[in-house]
Amino acid sequence: MAAQRVSSGWRKLPLSLTELCIDTTLRCGQSFRWQNINNEWHCVLQGRIISLKQDHSYLHYRALWPSVPLNSTSPTPVHSDDHDDDGTASLLHSYFALSHSLATLYKQWAASDPNFARRAPAFTGIRILDQDAWETLIAFICSSNNNISRISQMVHKLCIHYGPYIGTLHGQAFHDFPSPEALAGTRVEAHLRELGFGYRAKYIAETARIVSTEKPSDWLRGLRNPKFPAPDDALGVKKEQVDDEKKPITYKAAHEALMELSGVGPKVADCVCLMGLGWGDVVPVDTHVWQIAQRDYRLGKGGSGKTLSKAMYDAVGDYFRQLWGPHAGWAQSVLFTANLKSFAGQASGGKTESPGPKAAVVKVQEESKETVIAGSVARTKKRKAVMAVVATKLEGEDEGTKNEVTQSTTFVLRRSKRRKA
Repeated sequence: MAAQRVSSGWRKLPLSLTELCIDTTLRCGQSFRWQNINNEWHCVLQGRIISLKQDHSYLHYRALWPSVPLNSTSPTPVHSDDHDDDGTASLLHSYFALSHSLATLYKQWAASDPNFARRAPAFTGIRILDQDAWETLIAFICSSNNNISRISQMVHKLCIHYGPYIGTLHGQAFHDFPSPEALAGTRVEAHLRELGFGYRAKYIAETARIVSTEKPSDWLRGLRNPKFPAPDDALGVKKEQVDDEKKPITYKAAHEALMELSGVGPKVADCVCLMGLGWGDVVPVDTHVWQIAQRDYRLGKGGSGKTLSKAMYDAVGDYFRQLWGPHAGWAQSVLFTANLKSFAGQASGGKTESPGPKAAVVKVQEESKETVIAGSVARTKKRKAVMAVVATKLEGEDEGTKNEVTQSTTFVLRRSKRRKA
């Protein structure tokens, strides 16, 4: 094992718990590699083991480096000459997206949404992490029909079997996340099946093969929201020359490109867009978010259980974007966390639930036919319309994260008399 060096002890960033609560943010189904050992959080980021702990006023951090730089899925940042001589403070600033004032965002969301105002006080400090897009992609492929605990186990297995070793801390070996090339080997699928990945093994191996052999090296980077550069870009990492005349990528184009990969449906693509590519207004709709939409906002009442049409999936996202604004994905993460059973004790500290808002009107556009859902009432402007759509079966367990299975279905919408919601 390689020798290790530690940065100069613990350092600290002035940061209140209202701006970041690591005990909630690192457990709510965004990242699956953070480990809590002796009340400290540890994870490998960009070639070093990051250790974090927090009090009411500061985020304390330190870095453990291998003595010899090792290959990593993320490039090593250019070291600056200031007090942050190893770049760790800059890395954390980007990783936790600290350029955004969370207190200001919470106030905006609470002002526009009474339901958010009721639930948010028990869940302050939840931020969307700005993670490596490749890691986010593979982690959420693992999330299909899974829960946070099992996803974390799978991601840990990927790291220890295919990721570069970085160092040992508290008797625990830490590895970085494996590169696409490392997961594209001919024996990877069979090995992952042996490790308990099931059908996800094929998706991981095939996606790794496509990304490593059929796509340019900066393909995932090219899908990023141009308004928010990648964390390593902000740290001064050299990148390949980009064609200045190339049209800026759009969320829709990024989403569609991701869905061409094996094992990636609408929800997984949205998770990657939100947590790995900087598209902060994206709202991934899984079983928890769909439950929130129905229970607290009365969207899609009368729907068929856990089956959600593509049109309604898009409509739910559009509704929340209109309600919460350009950081809608951040706002949904707060309500998503509040809906997890693992945080039930924290949620019970708030006020008792009150009835949700009056039935919302959501317009669903489907091949130029407009369906209007008002509470439990669904009606169309045409006497009869038969539409073939893609339905998303939303699944999840206790502590479940963004899970989905897609299938094709056909349904008939008939004209009905208007009724009060």
